Amino acid sequence: MSEVRVALVAEGPTDLVIIEAALRALLSKPFTLTLLQPEPTRPRFGGGWCGVLKWCREVAARGTISLETDPTLASGGFELFVIHTDADVAEASYSDGGAAVASAAQGLPALPCSKPCPPPEDSANEIRARLLAWLGMTTVGQKTVLCVPSKASEAWLAAALFADSHELLQELECNLKVEARLATLPMATRIKKKTREYQAKKAQITSAWGKVRRRCTQAERFSTEVENACP
Repeated sequence: MSEVRVALVAEGPTDLVIIEAALRALLSKPFTLTLLQPEPTRPRFGGGWCGVLKWCREVAARGTISLETDPTLASGGFELFVIHTDADVAEASYSDGGAAVASAAQGLPALPCSKPCPPPEDSANEIRARLLAWLGMTTVGQKTVLCVPSKASEAWLAAALFADSHELLQELECNLKVEARLATLPMATRIKKKTREYQAKKAQITSAWGKVRRRCTQAERFSTEVENACP
């Protein structure tokens, strides 16, 4: 069975762990994942949502219609592109990233752009629209999926790990402090934002992905779009 080649643009390495764990639950074939951003050999973009923005603006500058048809990316033979940034970016300002980000954002839809939560999809939709604008596209190709957890990918981690009664699951997709709360839980359940700690939970995320989909509307949306892109 041939492997599916997946390209990922993400805020950082812990997001990669969670997204890769989700893909293991969603894709029927084995896959190899290539991290396009942040990419260790091209540190000039940096990480976080500002790095995603800079990567997208480079794509937009090439006049690319879709990632699938971008000649710069064609050599990778990718069959699925995943572009990630968290919905909490709706709370941010371009100036938060410094002069380079503020300059790159000229003419783009404004930040902040947060909407009342619930419902979580309103701010997520705002960020999805901004991802498209950053890419210079009006829509993505059939093999490209936008991944916008609300408010952050840590919501998906919490949804996978904890029982229904856990206090972190209350208004989970509207909680801007899930990452901070994970790091201050009692020692037995504490998870700090370190790649090795997320890696230790990777198999658990995969096995519990059905639960994540039920608990997080934006995980369900991501899952459906992946399944449609790679049936």
